[in-house]
Amino acid sequence: MITRYTWRTGILEAVMIVVALLFFFPAYILINQSLRRSNDPAEPYALPSQVTFANYGDAWTQGFLGNALVNSGLVTAVSTLVLVVFGAMAAYPLARVTRLWSRVAFAVFMIGLLLPFQLALIPLYVTMRDLGLLGTVWSLVLFYVGLQMPFTVFLYTSFLRALPAEYEEAASIDGASPSQSFWTVVFPLLRPVTGTVVILDVIFIWNDFLTPLLYLSGSGQMTVPVTLYSFVGQYVSQWNLVFAGLVISIAPILLVYFLLQRTVIQGFASGLKG
Repeated sequence: MITRYTWRTGILEAVMIVVALLFFFPAYILINQSLRRSNDPAEPYALPSQVTFANYGDAWTQGFLGNALVNSGLVTAVSTLVLVVFGAMAAYPLARVTRLWSRVAFAVFMIGLLLPFQLALIPLYVTMRDLGLLGTVWSLVLFYVGLQMPFTVFLYTSFLRALPAEYEEAASIDGASPSQSFWTVVFPLLRPVTGTVVILDVIFIWNDFLTPLLYLSGSGQMTVPVTLYSFVGQYVSQWNLVFAGLVISIAPILLVYFLLQRTVIQGFASGLKG
C-alpha cells in the first residue's frame, strides 16, 4: 500500500525539523564554544574564526578530569550493578507472593519514593562519618543504593506482575529450584525493564552534584560534576576550557545511553521471547 504525500505530512515534517533544530541548538553552542580560542572575535552564535582542539587537552590536564571520570565511572557502575541485582531479587517475591507481608513490604519500599532524601542529609552525613567512609567513593555507593532502591524495586515489581508465572512453573516441573528459576528463566525476561533501570539510575548517579559535594569535599576523589564546579570557579574567564570540559564529561554518559537505548528497543521488540 502506497501512502500519498499530503500537505499535512509536509507540515508535520516541517514541525519535526524545527523541533529537532531547537533540541540541537544547545549542543551546537556547547561544541562551538569548546572549539574556540579564548580571544576569538567571532560572535558567540557564529562559527569560530579558527577551530582548535587544544582546549580539550588543556581541560583534561588542568582540570584533572581523568581522575574525576574514573571516580564517577566506578561509583556509577558499582551502584547500578548492586541496584539491578538486589532490586530484581527483592522485587521477585514481592510480585509473586500474595500474602500480607508482601504487600506491607512493598508499601514500605514505596514510602521511600515519597520521602525526600534531604530530610536525612545530616543523619546520613553523621553515619558516613562514624563509619569512616567520608572522602571515599564507597560512601556514595552506599548512599545511591539506598536512595534508588525503592524506585528500582517499583519498576521491577510492576514488570514482574505483568509477567506470566507459567515460565517459573515450567522450570520447577523440570526440577529447577526457585533461585535457579529466577536467574535462568525470569531474569533474562527482565531485559527491557533492566535496560530502563540502568539508563535512569546511571543518568541520575552520574549527574548528581549535592551528595559528592558533601561526602567527598576536600578529598582527591571528586566526581565529574563537582570537578566541573571547581573548574568553572578556577577558569571562569576561559569559557572555552569550561565548555571543553563539559563535552568531555558528557561523552561517556551519552555513549552508555545510546548503547542501552538500542538494547531496550530490541528487548521490547522481542517481547517475552528472551
